[in-house]
Amino acid sequence: MLSRSAERLYWLARYLERTENTARLINATMNLIYDLPYGIEVGWHNLLDICGVEELFYQRFKNPSEQNVIRFLLAEPTNSSSLLSSLSFARENIRTSRELMPDEAWEQVNEMYLYATTNLESLSNRRGRAIFLQEIMRGCQRFTGFMAGAMSRNDSYRFICLGRNIERADMTTRIMDFGTVLLAENRSQTMREYESMLWINVLKSLSALLMYRKQVRQRIKGQDVLDFLLKNADFSGAVNHCLQEIEGCITKLPNSTALISQLETLEQNLLSVNIAENTPLQLRQILDKLQTDFNALHQHIAQTWFLNHFSA
Repeated sequence: MLSRSAERLYWLARYLERTENTARLINATMNLIYDLPYGIEVGWHNLLDICGVEELFYQRFKNPSEQNVIRFLLAEPTNSSSLLSSLSFARENIRTSRELMPDEAWEQVNEMYLYATTNLESLSNRRGRAIFLQEIMRGCQRFTGFMAGAMSRNDSYRFICLGRNIERADMTTRIMDFGTVLLAENRSQTMREYESMLWINVLKSLSALLMYRKQVRQRIKGQDVLDFLLKNADFSGAVNHCLQEIEGCITKLPNSTALISQLETLEQNLLSVNIAENTPLQLRQILDKLQTDFNALHQHIAQTWFLNHFSA
């Protein structure tokens, strides 16, 4: 297939995964913050750090209030990672790749985009915002489910799978990065009292609560949560599972030998991490290194199949 087509499918999947992740993260945070006491260290500003847009936000706003953060992450035109921007980019990529997938795929993404652009006024109130986010999450899940049932497991599907899992693994490590704050020795007494609720929210932001409870049949603890999200091989949002999915796609694509070696090294490094033996600061450094490795993996994918305009 043409390299430009492969690149569009790859980014279509990344942008849709980013759209769903943003919606899920904001929805989970809304439900959490309304239940927490005033003054606890966790707040709307944490979302900016998780999404990696803190510096850009403060160029536009001074106060990380609920309204400012929500508007910036969902619909701010200057934020290329906002939900609306990601959805717009996804729509453009699928519009120019319609010949590679069923018509219903384009229709689902286009309908979701039209819903988002015509319901932005609902973001100003909490009830309308919750309905908006739920509809966006359902739209992304409908698309993923439809593609799983309607697409042949060919190269087109593999590039979609690649994009989705790299984006998913990156978001999981970002949320884990935030989770390390909850382990800090200097955290307040109030945070310690609400620690279980905060860890439950970390799991909910990845729709991982039920699967975690089935796997880890004991009281929720931070180290167990991080270990589950990092190393579990069966949960679709766990970093290890995402890497296995990526490897399954890459091995069936041409010119992938060097990428497979890079990926195997990444997997070995990931599985060697001992959560209990590292301080919160060391864990943050490990997670930052993982995010750097994911970016290097992306660059290698681009050089192998996109930038060199390889076609087959």
